[in-house]
Amino acid sequence: MAAAEEAAIVRVRHCGPDIFCRRPPERCPACGCPLRGAALPAVPVRLPSPFRHGHRQRGAFLLRPTGAAAFLGGYDGNSDLHVGITNTNGLVYNYDEEGIHRDETGWEQCISIPLVQPDMFGLLHQWDKLLEEFSAGEAWLPHRYEEHDHNCYTYALAFINSVLTAQGKQQMSKSEFTEKFVIPQTKKASKYITLHQELTANEFYIVYHPDQEKQC
Repeated sequence: MAAAEEAAIVRVRHCGPDIFCRRPPERCPACGCPLRGAALPAVPVRLPSPFRHGHRQRGAFLLRPTGAAAFLGGYDGNSDLHVGITNTNGLVYNYDEEGIHRDETGWEQCISIPLVQPDMFGLLHQWDKLLEEFSAGEAWLPHRYEEHDHNCYTYALAFINSVLTAQGKQQMSKSEFTEKFVIPQTKKASKYITLHQELTANEFYIVYHPDQEKQC
C-alpha cells in the first residue's frame, strides 16, 4: 500500500482518553456520551503519516522493510530494514549481495530522511553525478558485500560521509547518524504502525491517561 493510499488515522479527545479511529464516531466509545454537538476539548486531528513515497524524494536517505512486505502490510517490527539513497529524480540507489541497484519502483512506502535541503542549489546540481560516481566504485561490487560489516547501511553512510568530506565537514559515525536521524523517525513509525494494526482489528483504539479527570 502506498503512502497516499493509507486510510486516515484520526485522534479524538472527549472525556479524558485519546480515541484513535478511522472516522469520528457518533458516541464516545469510552463513556458512551454522544459526540455530535458535544463541546470537545480539542478538534479531531488526522495524524500525519511518517511514511513517504520514496521515488518522490530528492536527495534522501530511505528505509523500508527488506523483501516484499510494506511497513503497513505485514511488517512485524523485527525484520531487517533495507536502506537506499535517492538521486534528484527519485531513482533509489541501494547495495546488496548483487551489487548496486538503481530502483525505479519498490520504494513507495518508506521512512525518508532528507539529506539535501531545497536551498542547497550547488549540492543539488552535483548530487546525481556524485552519487553515480561513488556507486561505481570497486568497494560496492557484489563480492565485497558482507551482511554485517559491508552492507546497504555501510554504503549509504559512506556516501553521506564522502559528501560531508567534500564540503569540509566532519564525518559521522554509524551510531551518531542512527541516533540523530534514524531513531527519531523509526520511533514515530513504530507508534503509527501500532495504531494501524489496532485499527485493522478493531473500530477504536483507546489510550487512557490516569492523570486526567473523566468529563462528559
